[in-house]
Amino acid sequence: MEYREIAPEEDVPVLGLGTWGIGGRQIEDHRWDDEAIMAIRMAVELGMTHIDTAEYYGAGHSEELVGEAIQYYPRKDLFITTKVWRTHLREEDLLESIVSSLKRLRLDYVDLYLIHWPSPNVPLQETVKAMERCVDEGFTRYIGVSNFSASLMKEAQNYTRTHRFIANQVDYSLMDQKPKMELLPYMRETGTTLISYRPLARGTLAKPGNRVLDDLSMKYQKSQAQIALNWLINQENVVTIPKSTSPVHLLDNIGAVGWRLALDDELALADSFI
Repeated sequence: MEYREIAPEEDVPVLGLGTWGIGGRQIEDHRWDDEAIMAIRMAVELGMTHIDTAEYYGAGHSEELVGEAIQYYPRKDLFITTKVWRTHLREEDLLESIVSSLKRLRLDYVDLYLIHWPSPNVPLQETVKAMERCVDEGFTRYIGVSNFSASLMKEAQNYTRTHRFIANQVDYSLMDQKPKMELLPYMRETGTTLISYRPLARGTLAKPGNRVLDDLSMKYQKSQAQIALNWLINQENVVTIPKSTSPVHLLDNIGAVGWRLALDDELALADSFI
């Protein structure tokens, strides 16, 4: 595994595990619980020790499955992220949310707590104050945001008093390169990490279909998914959290680590999706 610094003296793997859809989507789904727990444990064994979840996923059941899966591992070896939903961004609601998340995860603290989506109905300053309280109360080690634009992230950072936001989790892949325009330059300037979700564009980038991607797959003797993930994790200030419950796909994903696309190939690949 390769690692990237997300906070001073704090490294995370460039490949973690996303859990959207594990345990259900908007409602909880118990049909594949055993498969999900095994997949999370396999990811950890492969070095994907950054596990990302949210109170919204499966109405909290995703957090429960993560909590069950990680019981056998030393806490210090894991980096657990969860997120507060946009209807819980009032100060007291947010504090209640993180306590409930910790109960489902069976943890005393999470490593990173994110505002899942911004809300026009709650003053951002109030939410930022609540996030900082989460650190002060020992519920989380670090705080961050998700789905924030560069301007909104800048505003959120301006409201912080004692604990800065260390990450922004956004949709970023070869098929959605918008973060390269404003967000990623701002994050590099401020030493903040971009956590890419949907790095394979819901599986589209794991299939043949783009000529350059297919050619590079042949050139490097790597799968399309490995090429697409390598393009992401080679970028400064970027880590990613592909979601999978398939052992085959988990093993394929880990093959994105340990090598690097040539710069001219990276540029040609990016251009081919614009």
